[in-house]
Amino acid sequence: MAKRTSRMASMQTPSRFPAPSRCWLVPGLLAILALAGCVSAPPDEPKAPAPPTATTPASAVSPLPALPPVSDDAEHNQKFARWVEEFRASARAAGIAEATLHSAFDGVQFLPRVIELDGAQPEFTRTVWDYLDTAVSAQRIARGQDKLLQVRPDVNAAAARYGVPAEVLVAIWGMESNYGGFTGDIPTIDALATLGFEGRREQWARGQLLAALKILQNGDIDRAQMIGSWAGAMGQTQFLPSNFLAYAVDADGDGRRDIWGSVADVMASTANFLARSGWQAGQPWGLEVRLPPGFDFARADADVRQSASLWAGEGVQAMNGAPLPALENSSILLPAGAGGPAFLIGPNFRTILRYNNSTSYALAVGLLAQQLAGGPAVQTPWPRDLQALTSSQLKALQTALNVRGFDSGTPDGVMGPATRSGVRQYQRSLGLPADGYPSLDLLQRLQ
Repeated sequence: MAKRTSRMASMQTPSRFPAPSRCWLVPGLLAILALAGCVSAPPDEPKAPAPPTATTPASAVSPLPALPPVSDDAEHNQKFARWVEEFRASARAAGIAEATLHSAFDGVQFLPRVIELDGAQPEFTRTVWDYLDTAVSAQRIARGQDKLLQVRPDVNAAAARYGVPAEVLVAIWGMESNYGGFTGDIPTIDALATLGFEGRREQWARGQLLAALKILQNGDIDRAQMIGSWAGAMGQTQFLPSNFLAYAVDADGDGRRDIWGSVADVMASTANFLARSGWQAGQPWGLEVRLPPGFDFARADADVRQSASLWAGEGVQAMNGAPLPALENSSILLPAGAGGPAFLIGPNFRTILRYNNSTSYALAVGLLAQQLAGGPAVQTPWPRDLQALTSSQLKALQTALNVRGFDSGTPDGVMGPATRSGVRQYQRSLGLPADGYPSLDLLQRLQ
């Protein structure tokens, strides 16, 4: 997935669209977001530099003749055709061959469904435990262990070359496409042309579309097989075209980087993305921990980082009593607030966030990989009696916090650092654990 993702709210990011390189998303909520580029699980967006958007002088684009008045549908189709012709010219100026342009655009279609999905703003959210129940289900673990045995030579080769554990690679594979079972069914060229024409993310879509044309021109895949999600993410681990150009690997030596059909290429490409995004070989992503009595829950924050040895000095313990792993710049994560499990997470967790900028996603990858390797599931019970706030309820909470003088930023129904800070301030004023978790009880107190 190198995507990704990136407006993503509680446990979500505008999947596969540009986002900050690191974003600590609110623990406990995960929107059922169509905006994710991943095809089997909510996603976000890996963070690779997108190729520069081609700019074309006006003189390079031949003027089109004036059109007579037409119906709305016909006018729309003609506007789309004009946009495609203009993009052809800019792509031609950027070095895309005429044969590639014909292959890509002669049958290009505007896809209304892509626009519907891009504009989807789900009202209802899922708790992190509901998300993990599906993402790290017993069935997915069992299937992943079988798949790990089946692809062992390819995944071991990628793990040895790039220093990323085989179980992590297979976990991402499982999250992104159910181990290659479904990689999407939308033509990438059509999806990106539709997004570019619609205009809300035109510059981003133009950059990705140009990258997709370069992939076609390089011969890695043909137009008919270049399919994926509505947001342009492709292949068994859902790479955006720009990420494909930057990180895809021809591991099987057939002259093509085939993340659709070659498991060797899928594993090596995914491992290359993680390695070049900061993966630290030999370190775990994190682990579940037990917090000491009297722990200041406000310190469970992405910006509070220190060595695991300092956390141990404060009384933080591994669940099995073993010494904490040697993690530098590690943080405490409370995905369900003070009433749920706690995790000590390190740099490799943040690297998974660069693959898909969703805390729930990164936690699911870590826990799935852990159990694929025979490790434990989460031991601390989740607070399943808590309800996730809807987008409207979260907006009401933000508004009420602001009215009371606890600045939570502009009320938008999206949980971010400002809202979390406002929640913590209000919790402290009540003498509650300042975990920043936006509960229904807190909203009712405010109202």
